[in-house]
Amino acid sequence: MFFNAGLALAVLGLVLMVLLAAASLRILREYERGVVFQLGRFWRVKGPGLVILIPGIQQMVRVGLRVMVLDIPSQDVITRDNVSVKVNAVLYFRVVDPQKAIIQVEKFYEATSQLAQTTLRAVLGKHELDDLLAERERLNLDIQKTLEAQTDTWGIKVTNVEIKHVDLNDNMVRAIARQAEAERERRAKVIHAEGELQAAVKLAEAAGILGREPQALQLRYLETLTVIAADKNSTIVFPLPLEIVGPLLKGLQRQPDG
Repeated sequence: MFFNAGLALAVLGLVLMVLLAAASLRILREYERGVVFQLGRFWRVKGPGLVILIPGIQQMVRVGLRVMVLDIPSQDVITRDNVSVKVNAVLYFRVVDPQKAIIQVEKFYEATSQLAQTTLRAVLGKHELDDLLAERERLNLDIQKTLEAQTDTWGIKVTNVEIKHVDLNDNMVRAIARQAEAERERRAKVIHAEGELQAAVKLAEAAGILGREPQALQLRYLETLTVIAADKNSTIVFPLPLEIVGPLLKGLQRQPDG
């Protein structure tokens, strides 16, 4: 009987030791840290590897250090030029100070999500629609800097912010299409006007050269006649310039009468 009682005590002691070891041993992976509290007060950050705790006296909270991806749902944004759009984005962040992430804020993931939504509306509301459509990279940096200024006290580093979609209503899409068409027409007219100006300059230069050289003018006239004669015309009526007729008349006047 004493043997059975001793065996039972030994088994009980072994079970207690196993339970004590299970309660006092923690294994943290390379990307994890443990924030250890001793009697409710912060003690230190442990890990990675094997961590030994005193049961009932020390407690540990696991914190991951890997980059987390947060999908910011669509937000109703009113731009500075009073255009209503829906914008969603994606946020990448990670914990750089586990102590602050646990002590300074409750549920840092949810807190960062709510802060990202309000910051997205606030920052984009300061810009016009054209900036929102064409300057996304600059707006991404503005949102990131604004978030970092507030999450730094939580021990969180915002690594990147990317605007994914900007949804416009049908009326605004049609207005943008009309604006783009008007811009293309304006450019076409400007290019046409520049071509006319260059042609006028060249024609003025050509007229100056022909004016200084009458023979060149006559050659140009004959060349034009050759081009006209090449067409399928039955009758060609053209005036004879005095530069060509004049020498012939003078020759006739020099001949004797009869």
